Amino acid sequence: MSRNTKINLVLLLAVAALAVLPLVLGLGDHKKEPFTGADGEAETAITELKPDYEPWFSPLYEPPSGEIESALFSLQAALGAGVLAYYFGLRRGRRQGEQRALERQADEALTGAAGKPAAERD
Repeated sequence: MSRNTKINLVLLLAVAALAVLPLVLGLGDHKKEPFTGADGEAETAITELKPDYEPWFSPLYEPPSGEIESALFSLQAALGAGVLAYYFGLRRGRRQGEQRALERQADEALTGAAGKPAAERD
């Protein structure tokens, strides 16, 4: 197993642990909505500390329901993942193309004059 494969497996296990451990350990069971986003948690903390707080601005678009908000967030995540996958695929393709070009040049250099037709060798 190569070093990169081992690193990838460790990272995959770490991500899986971060996703599963809060559920297994029951973190957030005492809350009404245990896994709300950071925005909701911040809003709750601010209203507890300073009830007369007025926000500086309001959102440009407020989705009509939580399901639509969740769908838009998922769409945003999918688009981001697509952009990242395209970028990494493009880099890998370029690297493989450069490697093939170098191999082709090395093969041509090794064959040298032996690979040329007889008329060209004279």
